[in-house]
Amino acid sequence: MGILLVYDVTDESSFNNIRNWIRNIEQHASDNVNKILVGNKADMDESKRAVPTSKGQALADEYGIKFFETSAKTNMNVEEVFFSIGRDIKHRLAETDSRVEPQTLKINKPDQTDSGGQAAQKTTCCGS
Repeated sequence: MGILLVYDVTDESSFNNIRNWIRNIEQHASDNVNKILVGNKADMDESKRAVPTSKGQALADEYGIKFFETSAKTNMNVEEVFFSIGRDIKHRLAETDSRVEPQTLKINKPDQTDSGGQAAQKTTCCGS
């Protein structure tokens, strides 16, 4: 239903793998699966950062997905990411349900009594 693409902001090679992961998702997952790009370890000192926030945002914009920077260590934006993907999935499913035509046909049973309240005589096909 949803995929979090998480890379380490202090490791450019993990960021560079995102495009491969997205290709794998496009090949193997549903077309409409929700995705969010997440740069983790945002609590690290700027001198250790290898992937600037702007680069993460640009990649997310390129794929039309949301972007967050988080810190699992300090719990920064962790809940927000999960709530965001949960809301997105719920919204997508609600839209899908409202657009889907029913796959069944309802047939109403004829009233089993005649207008006088007595049981109506049963008929069979073709007069038999």
